[in-house]
Amino acid sequence: MDEGPGTTDKLPVDQSATPVWFRVGDAATRLGVVPKTVYRLIDKGELTGYRIGRVIRIKESDLLAYEASCKIQPGDLAHLVEG
Repeated sequence: MDEGPGTTDKLPVDQSATPVWFRVGDAATRLGVVPKTVYRLIDKGELTGYRIGRVIRIKESDLLAYEASCKIQPGDLAHLVEG
């Protein structure tokens, strides 16, 4: 069945590929900090933020990557526990 020129096939939307977006306040709550800290992290390039229109959003995958980068490794706190 030919639909004629100029028509396009609609691709199915893969819901698993649709990113989950966090508002700055929601990201701050998840990290246990205030929103101003999230803005600072974005400004310093430590956390990726996206300006969508007039708002800033953070992808869940970027938030998870930031959380993973903050993981404390054994021995990292030696300067605090040794007198």
